[in-house]
Amino acid sequence: MKMYMLPSIPAPISSPLAAPGRHAELGPWPKSALPAPETQRLRALIVEDQPEDVELMEHALRQSGFEVQPDVVQDEEQFIELIHKNQYDVILADYNLPRWNGMEAVSVLRREGLDVPVLVVTGALGEVKAVECLKNGASDYILKDHLTRLPASVRRSLSEKQLREDNRRSHEELARSNRDLEQFAYVASHDLQEPLRMIAAYTELLGERYRGQLDANADKYISYAVDGAKRMQALIEAILSFSRVGREGLQLQNSDCNLLVEIARKNLAAAIAESGASISHDRLPVVVADPQLLAQVFQNLIGNALKFRGQAPPRIRLAARKQNQEWSFSVADNGIGIAPEHGQTIFAIFKRLHTHAEYPGSGIGLSICKKIIEQHGGRIWVESEPGKGSTFHFVLPCLAPTGRLQAAL
Repeated sequence: MKMYMLPSIPAPISSPLAAPGRHAELGPWPKSALPAPETQRLRALIVEDQPEDVELMEHALRQSGFEVQPDVVQDEEQFIELIHKNQYDVILADYNLPRWNGMEAVSVLRREGLDVPVLVVTGALGEVKAVECLKNGASDYILKDHLTRLPASVRRSLSEKQLREDNRRSHEELARSNRDLEQFAYVASHDLQEPLRMIAAYTELLGERYRGQLDANADKYISYAVDGAKRMQALIEAILSFSRVGREGLQLQNSDCNLLVEIARKNLAAAIAESGASISHDRLPVVVADPQLLAQVFQNLIGNALKFRGQAPPRIRLAARKQNQEWSFSVADNGIGIAPEHGQTIFAIFKRLHTHAEYPGSGIGLSICKKIIEQHGGRIWVESEPGKGSTFHFVLPCLAPTGRLQAAL
């Protein structure tokens, strides 16, 4: 009996180009059926002396959907001429050229104030040099035998540049908005003063002239009106004071904190004498700051300790020490203290923890301190418990001396 062997049927061969539902033996879809990559215009400045390498870079970018409009330069003079003439999306720079180092493109752009991503495209680059390029401002580095990485690197660099531009515009808009708000607060407060002064003056005159001639309720209502007008005047003065802080910019100079504390003591002499307070401090440092504003910080913090005192005479102690690249200051007192949950809210403008009858004031002193310290690049906070006094801390960055010492204001 003869045996017949059936011919073997080859198994389907998988292909990376085979689409789902299409047998691999039938081959890939025709090129016309594949989705075309989205075209993206790219104005590129290529710092390269080898025409074949320029052609390979352009080819890699075009294969990935870029419509490249390239300019090619080989030295710094040509580079500067073109960046002044044109706006580029990206710069592709060889590391070593016969007449120039392509990494110097980063320095030129920084000097010209231009934000254009620089990608180092080179034949050989060790890890040390690669890290150095990134530290010096290059967006990325690509080896010429791995140009398939180039399109993705370009897209990432363009995306990062867009984020920087968005962030810059947001900062500019925020700064403009803050300037507008400060100007509005200043103008509104200034223009409100005159009519409010007139209301307060005539209400006081009305109370003096007709006190006792009307009924008791009338006298009480006039008293309320006078008190309200005076408090409104105090609030407007507080708004003006807050809006004036730093309006003309910081006048940074070497400022002796010992002298600034003495100025604050002289301004508070009456309150110090009335409360029997003692104020002490070790030798305080000379810092680079705006002396008028920093003196106001010391005055507000000492004045705060004088106002919110307990039964015993106030004891106020100032100290400073250097920590890393910051000067850390503290102002400690033996006053009534602050509940921990109010540790941050007390720095908000017009935030008060007590009534006007208990402690007078506008509630703006600590918010002014916070604004001044933050304008100097520092921060301020408080450590306190009710009945155990308070210690206000603030830090200022250690800046290079300006060469002149502020001896007096």
